[in-house]
Amino acid sequence: MRVAIWHTFDNLPTMPKQPLLQFTGKSIYCAVADVHIDPWIPVGRAIITHAHSDHARWGSRHYLAHQDSEPILRLRLGQDINLQTVQYGEKFMINGAKFSLHPAGHIIGSAQVRVEYQGEVWVASGDYKLEDDHFATPFEPVKCNVFITESTFGLPIYKWQPQQQVMSEIDDWWAQNRADGKTSVLMGYSLGKMQRILKNIQLQDDVLYAHGAIYTVNERLREAGFDLPELTLVTKETDRKLFRGALVLAPPSADGTTWIKKFAPYSVGYCSGWMALRGAKNRRAVDQGFVLSDHVDWPDLNRAVKETGAEKVYVTHGYTSIYSRWLNENGIEAAEVTTMYGNEDENEEEETVQDASAGKEAYEEHKQQLEGEKHAEHNDFEP
Repeated sequence: MRVAIWHTFDNLPTMPKQPLLQFTGKSIYCAVADVHIDPWIPVGRAIITHAHSDHARWGSRHYLAHQDSEPILRLRLGQDINLQTVQYGEKFMINGAKFSLHPAGHIIGSAQVRVEYQGEVWVASGDYKLEDDHFATPFEPVKCNVFITESTFGLPIYKWQPQQQVMSEIDDWWAQNRADGKTSVLMGYSLGKMQRILKNIQLQDDVLYAHGAIYTVNERLREAGFDLPELTLVTKETDRKLFRGALVLAPPSADGTTWIKKFAPYSVGYCSGWMALRGAKNRRAVDQGFVLSDHVDWPDLNRAVKETGAEKVYVTHGYTSIYSRWLNENGIEAAEVTTMYGNEDENEEEETVQDASAGKEAYEEHKQQLEGEKHAEHNDFEP
């Protein structure tokens, strides 16, 4: 049954002509409906694209999100938050503006927010990826006049390998460690990356061990009815002999802590799009880097923008200036905007900034490649 709070402001006064969505110091804001998308400070009404901590913040009076986001939103923001959920494609009206959520493919429950008012359509994508990860509902392009896109990996140096190739690399790494009598400690975001891995690596009757951060997210999703394998929580009492040859899942924040020492001898693998950069693996002092990201790479970013048919594109967190310039040079009006998004889950801000900076340096090295692609693709904007 629809929660009433999203229909109580149908009598707001008519707003003067202004951008349908605005970038304020609080959020992406729809003034005609007095609704904020992914606000980074507490507000009255917040539409949340997904449950990562940089997009879903505590303190707002009312929340709305896709129904698959509910278990983790309540886990992270509080069981008693005032939360209404909707299905993908379900339309709801606020003061004459028509809203709906559409699959973003980023993590479970992630959504693009479509807003239509007086014949104009804007889409705020949140974070997204195009490849089907076999857990989150796959991305669907949404036609619009204006598209707000992330650019986390908005450089031509970022081109992901097919998902199953990366998963096979993880399987082989684990098998080799097992043969060598080592524990395989695999690091990645608790929400999104780990579910993707669990749905795609080869599992038989293996006991899978997990850090508390990953175990908690996994169990909450299992309790909500999602099909995920059972994990065994690593505790002080767990017999260390059981770890030999096993796979242990850990968040990036566990690296360098005393927690990880209990698995010796061990090999550390790290799953991230940043592993595509020379030096990123060394900065994290891991044994094996797996290039696996829940964001679009360069070809899919361009494909997604093209498929929206948008006349104007706003570029948020990531390589905003570089990508907005690329779009303008290729005949699509674009502008960069500043938001407070980008650090998704565990506390990795310093290392993420280092990797992004390294990406810019690599971009300078590959400028001729970018120019060549631009001229070759100018007519149809295909990467």
